[in-house]
Amino acid sequence: MGEFVKLLTEDGVEMSAYVARPEGAARGAVVVVQEIFGINAHIRSIADKYAAEGYVAIAPALFDRITPGIELGYSPDDMKTAFSLYPKLDPAKSLLDIAAAYHFVANEDHKGIAVVGFCYGGLMSWLTATRGETLKMQPSCCVGYYAGGVGRFATEEPSCPVMLHFGAEDSHIGADQIDAVRTAHPEVEVFVYEGAGHAFNRDPDPNAYNAEAAKLAQERTFEFLRTHVA
Repeated sequence: MGEFVKLLTEDGVEMSAYVARPEGAARGAVVVVQEIFGINAHIRSIADKYAAEGYVAIAPALFDRITPGIELGYSPDDMKTAFSLYPKLDPAKSLLDIAAAYHFVANEDHKGIAVVGFCYGGLMSWLTATRGETLKMQPSCCVGYYAGGVGRFATEEPSCPVMLHFGAEDSHIGADQIDAVRTAHPEVEVFVYEGAGHAFNRDPDPNAYNAEAAKLAQERTFEFLRTHVA
């Protein structure tokens, strides 16, 4: 369904992005922000799902600044590689990458643009909501799945509606981080899924996937986009 395109960031870095398009006219656009495993089959499948819902979906390859073209799975060796690359990610640079993808679809004159991210991408979705205006991004809404480290940025002010999804059994994200967002921003829609752990939406990974939580979170996200994008 999709294809890879080239983007140029504000600081002059050429990077790739996966773009999936709907059949017929688009109701809007979605920037899909990856986990720490690259634009792998799972992230491409998420973009394809948004395209099937009527959105142009674009997933920028955040790792292209570090190791261009890398695509990891969820084996122990790939997990080790991913966690070795993770500290090299710089949120300020990742925002530039997200902005390049945002402006790519913005130039197509869509009625609205959402940002949806997973794990590290979930955190970046939150930071897009709070810092995006500095890069001329004004998303219609942002959605973060299991946004690791979000508690450190909970007091930042989002410029658009935000929805966050967390697993109640997430060993990477403590309840204190979720409570920090709820305390600072009671207007943010925060959902916690009982019995679900970190990365509960990652369907190719049986160690993480929780079908019930993933289905409910997806339904809520689609409805959120229909409300705020189209």
